[in-house]
Order: sequence, then structure tokens, then C-alpha cells
Amino acid sequence: MEIGEDINMPTASSPLVTRYDLHSHTNASDGDLTPAELIERAVEKGVNILAITDHDTCEGVLEARRYLAEHERPIELVNGVEISTLWENIEIHIVGLNFSPSHPAMVQLLKTQSEHRLERGIEMGRRLQKAGIDDAWENAQRISGGGQVTRAHFAQYIVKIGKEKTINNVFKRFLSKGKTGYVPAKWCTIQDSIDAIHAAGGIAVLAHPSKYQLSNKWLKRLVAYFKQCGGDAMEVSHCQQPPNEKQYLAELANNANLYTSVGSDFHRPCSWIELGRNLWLPDDDKAVWTLWDTVKTAN
Repeated sequence: MEIGEDINMPTASSPLVTRYDLHSHTNASDGDLTPAELIERAVEKGVNILAITDHDTCEGVLEARRYLAEHERPIELVNGVEISTLWENIEIHIVGLNFSPSHPAMVQLLKTQSEHRLERGIEMGRRLQKAGIDDAWENAQRISGGGQVTRAHFAQYIVKIGKEKTINNVFKRFLSKGKTGYVPAKWCTIQDSIDAIHAAGGIAVLAHPSKYQLSNKWLKRLVAYFKQCGGDAMEVSHCQQPPNEKQYLAELANNANLYTSVGSDFHRPCSWIELGRNLWLPDDDKAVWTLWDTVKTAN
């Protein structure tokens, strides 16, 4: 199966392409906006190529495609997903781009991930109940609106009932490793995620590498392992970065022979993260969108 088969994927030479954002979320996982609202905001912010990459689900993408089928908008949508994995007991996220959501390998992987997420959520609710936080699981489900339940939904509920003032404080007190409500994840491996993405005809991208708070030595190990497993690209550009981080990550990607990607990791309107903001590459010769055509030619 070719990259982008039957997906109406834009090409790198499309005259409409001016701004990419290849990492965003809807209320199908832990974002606040509906898929339709996210598309309209992307159009407002001048994003021409948008990937919806909800956590372990493609429901947001499918709903967005239904919306675009009924409303002509100046935007191209990329099928995406953000898959939770475990590496060296660290949660690492792998973004899949431009794949077929209906491919059996992808369907099965996301089904298994959702089952693990359900088991984990129920257990988190049980542990929080012992800490005096009643009905946390039920309310996290309600806040998610039927989407994938994440720790962020638990945190929102705990803030709402006044146990803590901020979501960050909730994580520090209840939901981070070693705290009352923390439950170890049973995510798939990096290799599992890459295999499913490739089987479905897509591109595997290492998401927000600086977010894992790894030393340079361990980050290089992660990037090398990701490449060893067959990974294709790495996010090097996001909305808020310290000076020179973008260049450092781009060099790290180039040294590992990985393509580079951009993504805001947008979840909700706020003052510091916005769709399309500051998403440029130091050198776009190996931008992930050039890989789309390269892979098609190779196949």
C-alpha cells in the first residue's frame, strides 16, 4: 500500500501549501475543541495542512473528514494519531501521519491501546476513591465527552471539585509517578507502533523529543533506537522553544538520517500554544512532507 493511498493527500508542490501543523488534538482525546472547531481555528490561523493526532484514536480525524465533506474549507487534512508507547520505562509518544485508519494492523493496535487505557482509568478511579476523591472515573468519563479518557480529564475534575487549584498541582499531588492516583501504563512498544503505522501505509514520527526531559545522552539513545526500529521522522519545531533548541533537534534528526516535522501539540486555545505558531524548520530539505512524494516514488 502506498503512502497516502485513497487519502486525498496534498503534495509538497501544492500551490496552496504555506503553513503546516502536524500535531494537534480534539475532544476525541484530551483536546477541548471539536474536530469542526479545530478545523475552523486552523483556517483562521492560516494553517493549510493540518494533522489531527489524537491519543490512540482516529475518531477525531474521521469526524473532521465528515465535516470537510459538507463544508468546503481552504485546508488539507492529514490522517494522524499519537500512539503512547513505553521505552526504558518512559512513556514516549509516536505520531503516525498519512496512513489508512481502516487498516487491520492500525485498528487492532488502537483497540488494544484503548483497552489498556480503560483498565488504567478504572484503576485510577479506584485509587483516587481511597484518597477521598469520589467518582473520579465516572466524572473523568463525563468530562471526556465520550473521547479517550486521559489523566488530564481526571485532573480537570479534581480542580473542579476544589481539591487543587491547577492541573499541574493535581499531577504533582495525585497523578505523577509514585503518587496516590498513578497507575503504571501498559502501552505498546515503539516497534509495535512503527510496525502498525507502516503496515497502514504511514509515516512514523517521534513526537516532541524535548518534552521527555532526557539528558542529551539519553535523548540520543532514544533517537537512535527509534531509527533502529524503522522510524521515519522527528518533530523538531514547536510553539515555545528555548534559543537554539530547534537547530539542535534538527541536527540530531539529520545525524540519525531522520526527516523533520513540525507540530504545535495544540489542545486548547491559550496564550502560549497556537496552531501554526513558530512552526518553521532550520532547513526544510528533509522536511517530512518531502518524504510523502519520495516514498510514493520509491514504492
